[in-house]
Amino acid sequence: MKTALLPIAVLSLALTFCLGSALAEKPMFITIGTGGITGVYYPTGGAIAKMVNIQKKKYGIRATVESTGGSVFNVNAVMSGDIEFGIVQSDRQFQAVNGLAEWKNMGPQEDLRAVFSIYPEAVTLVAASDAGIKNITDLRGKRVNIGNFGSGHRQNAIDALTAAGIDYNKDIKAESIKASDSAGLLQDNRIDAFFYTVGHPAGAIKEATTGARRVIIANITGIDSILEKFPYYSSASIPKNLYPDARNEKDAETFNVKATLITSIKVPDNIVYAITKEIFENLEDFKKLHPAYSSLTREAMLTHLSAPIHPGAMKYFKEEGLQ
Repeated sequence: MKTALLPIAVLSLALTFCLGSALAEKPMFITIGTGGITGVYYPTGGAIAKMVNIQKKKYGIRATVESTGGSVFNVNAVMSGDIEFGIVQSDRQFQAVNGLAEWKNMGPQEDLRAVFSIYPEAVTLVAASDAGIKNITDLRGKRVNIGNFGSGHRQNAIDALTAAGIDYNKDIKAESIKASDSAGLLQDNRIDAFFYTVGHPAGAIKEATTGARRVIIANITGIDSILEKFPYYSSASIPKNLYPDARNEKDAETFNVKATLITSIKVPDNIVYAITKEIFENLEDFKKLHPAYSSLTREAMLTHLSAPIHPGAMKYFKEEGLQ
């Protein structure tokens, strides 16, 4: 009887070992929340996923990208565990971790963690030339898309308008539509201008500037008050050569934030470490994936981070002396 049971026991042990190995080799799927497909968040998420997936056998991680409503959605989705990573504006990261703006009633998002920052995003005001708009102060009485609820650029638009002395509820005909739809609405003469906080060059802005209705990237000036009040804003300009079909005679004046990658403290350290390591150690290859990344440096990617840095990312930064 014992002799007959021995082969069965050996077979059972072998099956258990094989099953355990198969489970160990099963990839960990992660999702990166981005934004509209015509912006820069979506290809940025794709670029990060591409770099990680090249090493999927090494780390056992398989990354996918999801087009979302933007920064606010991404923060909330990461906090609820629906996605593991999200790309968000630096101002939205600041507000979430401090319990401000959309998170005022929910309180500080204590599980929010920063991974690294990526590229600057300019608050961009695109206007139809026939609407007589050259500066944000010319928007009174105009039809303006300030962005969908839950997007980062909506609050940027409201901040800029308020600083310029314009009440978006009374002084303009405000629309609350996704930025990805703005170019079509502008060309169809359904709006006169739209705001979009985005890295440049951007597909949505190119679409707007190459249509039959001529456009200009208008100046956003007179905003010193918000530059002094909010630590995540800084002055910037949009080079006219990026959009040769726009009717700009010189670079457009504006202000910017930064795109950042965030996660939750609940995401395992080894996953965050792997993503950080692959992007930083292959930064030159990463920079080739989109023109908005051209000025990236390892040191700059540790700036504009309001939330505590995730331990997995911090482990890599300490190894490389990037604290």
